[in-house]
Amino acid sequence: MGPIKEILAEAQFQEELTTSSQAKLVVVDFTASWCGPCQTIAPFYEQLSRKYPNAVFLKVDVDKCQETAVSQRVSVMPTFHFYRNKVKVDSIQGADPQKLEEKILKYYDEGTGENEVGVAGHMDLISFIQKNQCEALNEADEHPLAHCLTSQGGYLESECDEQLILSLTFNQAVKIHSIKVKAPADKGPQKLKIFINQPNTLDFDAASNNQSVQDIELQPSDLEGTPVALRFVKFQNVQNIQIFVQSNQGGTETTQIDHLQLIGSPIITTNMGDFKRVTGKKGEAH
Repeated sequence: MGPIKEILAEAQFQEELTTSSQAKLVVVDFTASWCGPCQTIAPFYEQLSRKYPNAVFLKVDVDKCQETAVSQRVSVMPTFHFYRNKVKVDSIQGADPQKLEEKILKYYDEGTGENEVGVAGHMDLISFIQKNQCEALNEADEHPLAHCLTSQGGYLESECDEQLILSLTFNQAVKIHSIKVKAPADKGPQKLKIFINQPNTLDFDAASNNQSVQDIELQPSDLEGTPVALRFVKFQNVQNIQIFVQSNQGGTETTQIDHLQLIGSPIITTNMGDFKRVTGKKGEAH
């Protein structure tokens, strides 16, 4: 038997989601024996399970395990679901090998370590950030916001003075537990004002004068990537977040941020249109 686990009961499915480490990606193939495309992509799915050993690969036959298929609102085969920390973070329908591997890569890179984010029960929310809807005011052209949203090198730096406004939009509502900043001890941010769910990006006057959700003063030791807890109760339904960097640690001319992480969890919202019975009819595969 290969690394793919076959799920035969809903209790087994829930146990797999619960026992998988919080950082690990869980991929689930909802399939059926009568579904031609399902059988076509099955060998490729087997290859992926060996290629990405830090992820958990499951297979659910919708006829053998109807309860799981219904509870996960699966109506088309094959359907692939992607979970992290028991939360479904994405899904695709159809037998498209390229899309399947792209989704695995999207979430796999962020979750290969057991305690990567350092906060139990939460994950790095980078996967949920819509990068094409994010911006940083007063960023240097050669050191833009995108550079600090990855740990692959590069950094964000302000241009005219030490202040920055970072505006990040999520593709679904999230809960934000804490923030992690890696930055130089002298040029790293110090005083932050945090705003959420703003209709537009604030300008510097508004950011200076408006009431924030929370103000934070970072210590030099916080700039080593230590999680700084937010008032979690205030960050339970976040569509966008804006971080106003008022000042930096050393009073230097510009502020630098090497890596910024927001730690939390996506919110699962229920779309009643998703509640469909499993088709179970031959010839209805997509």
